[in-house]
Amino acid sequence: MAEVVLKNVTKKFGAVTAISNMNLKVNSGELFVLLGPTGAGKTTTLRCVAGLERQDEGNIFIEGVNVDKFDPANRDVAFVFQYFSLYPHYTVRENLEFPLKPKHRRLPQNEIEDRVNEVSKILHIDHLLERKSDKLSGGEMQRVTIGRAIVRKPKIFLMDEPLSNLDAKLREELRAELKRLQMDIGATLFFVTHDQVEAMTMADRIAVLNKGKIQQLGIPFEVYNHPKNTFVASFVGSPAINFFSAEIKNSKLEIIKGKFEFNLVKEVMGKLKGFQGNLRIGIRPEDVDVSSKQADGSIQGIVYGIENMGVEKIVTIKVEDNIFKAVCSAGFESEVNAKISIKFNQTMLHFFNQDTGENLL
Repeated sequence: MAEVVLKNVTKKFGAVTAISNMNLKVNSGELFVLLGPTGAGKTTTLRCVAGLERQDEGNIFIEGVNVDKFDPANRDVAFVFQYFSLYPHYTVRENLEFPLKPKHRRLPQNEIEDRVNEVSKILHIDHLLERKSDKLSGGEMQRVTIGRAIVRKPKIFLMDEPLSNLDAKLREELRAELKRLQMDIGATLFFVTHDQVEAMTMADRIAVLNKGKIQQLGIPFEVYNHPKNTFVASFVGSPAINFFSAEIKNSKLEIIKGKFEFNLVKEVMGKLKGFQGNLRIGIRPEDVDVSSKQADGSIQGIVYGIENMGVEKIVTIKVEDNIFKAVCSAGFESEVNAKISIKFNQTMLHFFNQDTGENLL
């Protein structure tokens, strides 16, 4: 196990800044997820830690040692790429043995066999050891790829979207297996993904990255429930958070005057510390309560669409020109174009600066 520290790291490709003055610490023994959209700088960050790219500014430390001048072979990290990196003409056993046989780290044959047998059992691929890797399924190939990294027993595991090419069921299975594996072997795992479900279910901590800059860093609960800005709020969560342009006048929040407005409770007004004026508000779909019956203080809208997800329904609602979503129980009954009453769970409202997007709370 080892920690990874990035201090003021910047990486540019011509006029494009892929990473901008990044400061980050991955603790020893934690599963740390770097989450962001395509082009955010996630893979570049991982490649700089591995030594596959050299940063233009700043320093990288592994286990307290500055590794800026170390080549990849001497950083003692294992990199699992997005695409399967196996030798197709090798058996699974030969693929697992390969990282242990280079001249600079060759191990005795009996130790190689012990490591291969141990890792293959952990990953449930021991029955595949004599099979050629080009005869494996996608899930089996990715298990072998991960096994090639584990068998080396490196200080750090770097994983670049290793599950993105698998189908949904396999992704779910391997998410759970990777988390269990990381806990069992106590490894430091630096994981990159654009999939917020992967991040939320696997991570000890998450850093949300956009355009080379960390937007927020924290445990999944904090990132989801207390987003630092509108980008984090919109990127984390499925279905996505609902946003509205609004105005606070005294204690009333107006989205559409006279039609889409409600009084804010004292608890919320206290958090806002007397804020008045224009802003953006956010509410997650699970915090929107809907009913086909009229209720005091509710907002009136119509059902614009219904998605039946099995255990729940996602209802799209329209109030004038505002279209937004609510998550309802599977037993919710309504029809498209039917009238509906809406209430927001006010304690779960998010308030953002209209210009900067920063969370006002």
